[in-house]
Amino acid sequence: MFIYNLFRKNIAIFANMNEYDCYIFDLDGTLLNTLTDLTICCNHALCMSGFPEHTEEEVRGMVGNGIGKLIERAMPREQLASHYEKVLTDFKEYYMQHGLDNTKPYDGIIDLLDALKQRGKRIAVVSNKIQAAAQMLCEKIFGDRIDVVVGESECIRSKPMPDMVEKAISLIGAEKNSCIYIGDSDVDILTARNSGLSCISVLWGFKSLEQLVAAGATRIIKSPDELIN
Repeated sequence: MFIYNLFRKNIAIFANMNEYDCYIFDLDGTLLNTLTDLTICCNHALCMSGFPEHTEEEVRGMVGNGIGKLIERAMPREQLASHYEKVLTDFKEYYMQHGLDNTKPYDGIIDLLDALKQRGKRIAVVSNKIQAAAQMLCEKIFGDRIDVVVGESECIRSKPMPDMVEKAISLIGAEKNSCIYIGDSDVDILTARNSGLSCISVLWGFKSLEQLVAAGATRIIKSPDELIN
């Protein structure tokens, strides 16, 4: 009954979609299924230093806070001080070469972005993936559908801090009250909250319904077309 009522509460937001001019999306687990490539590249970097590999399900539980945190969680704790920088560098170099091997948009995402663009909406991506990788994936897969891409860099605090969202809003030239945030994780829920934005959580990504509800999700959708129908 709780889950039924939760989905009923979502109806109001879709009835008022016209009030939003800018849609800010998370990337991994929201627009793109990157889990296989993240796992392969993570394991490659670990193997380069002789460390144990992880399954895809294990990596699923490690993602969400950026590549640095993924590597920290994947490495043996006792080896962090001596090998962290090397494993992180090996991951970044390999990912820039192989980040597109298996990565693809979730079903319905291209249609969703096209529908938003046809309605004159502006679209931003805010990701804890490093800027170069986030930009590369968006350009290769989405072409000109994405107006602004803000990824991880040394000069800006990562999600769930609001800095990246605020930068995207500034670059795209939108008013905050005309923006809405869409993501698949607890990090995204916190990011939206810290940024003062409404948040829609998606069920096709890396986190389960139970995890999203536990993180405080109040607006949840099961498929991309629920944003446009």
